[in-house]
Amino acid sequence: MNSMNREQVEREARRTQDNRDELVERLEHAVHEDGIIEPLKGLHLYRISSAGEPIHGVTDPAFCVIAQGSKEVILGDDRFQYDPLHYLLSTVELPVVGQVLEASKEQPYLGLRLELDSALVASVMVDAGITSNRSDANSVKAINVSPLDASFLDPTLRLVRLLDSPMEARVLAPMITREIVFRLLVGEQSARLRHIVVFGGHTDRIARAIERLRHDFDKPVCIEHLARELGMSLSGFHNHFKAVTAMSPLQFQKQLRLQEARRLMLGEDLDAASAGYRVGYDDPAYFNREYKRFFGQPPMRDVERLRQTTRANLSQ
Repeated sequence: MNSMNREQVEREARRTQDNRDELVERLEHAVHEDGIIEPLKGLHLYRISSAGEPIHGVTDPAFCVIAQGSKEVILGDDRFQYDPLHYLLSTVELPVVGQVLEASKEQPYLGLRLELDSALVASVMVDAGITSNRSDANSVKAINVSPLDASFLDPTLRLVRLLDSPMEARVLAPMITREIVFRLLVGEQSARLRHIVVFGGHTDRIARAIERLRHDFDKPVCIEHLARELGMSLSGFHNHFKAVTAMSPLQFQKQLRLQEARRLMLGEDLDAASAGYRVGYDDPAYFNREYKRFFGQPPMRDVERLRQTTRANLSQ
């Protein structure tokens, strides 16, 4: 490498680091205390001052960036860690476990999540002349992590800068969001992003199966009948479903049920038996065993622990 090329590389490295530092400063300024805000439609900003316990939830299609700290997302048996040097892309609503790994009061976890809309992704594909190869999107897991290089960092920072100018944000935010979508479509996660725009094939069928299981999570489901409705063999359905979601259809449904039961006990003050019945468990003892296996503690003990943690955080 000659001296001119070396100087150019060094300038680019300094510029990238300056952008990373600015992103930290702007997120610290935008989110003054721990929590989540949505300053622009579809743009969620996070600030967390301590590494926490695993949190169960459901992803939505989104582009996720960390300015400071690190996080792990667990999907089935797969673990995805990311930090300021990497972004995470999720393309299907899935039950996951998320945990902030690095955070402190001096250096809080700072991150953002940009929602991705299927109509927007389809529009960008049309404008860019990007065609969909159905086989590319088949059997691609719905979550993964990739390096956050300058092509993604630059528009992300420009989007956050708009928080200081609401008038500019109304005009420019949609344009920058389209740019980020374009970068994703021409990057290494292109096939994954096409999960959002269903063009048919196995991805279409798995998307319909996920929607069916999410809608009817509290009802008995015959996987063989579901596979037949989708025009797939039972083994083929299992294989493709697991390739996208990292879990079997029944594991997927079970996680949805248990997460909803936890929400009912916390939010509506239901007892364990009532919550279990509401989400489809007829046997309270079986529900208790499944809940403990998934969350690590029996239902009411787990809920009381969560309430105590919440009270302790509020008192700080």
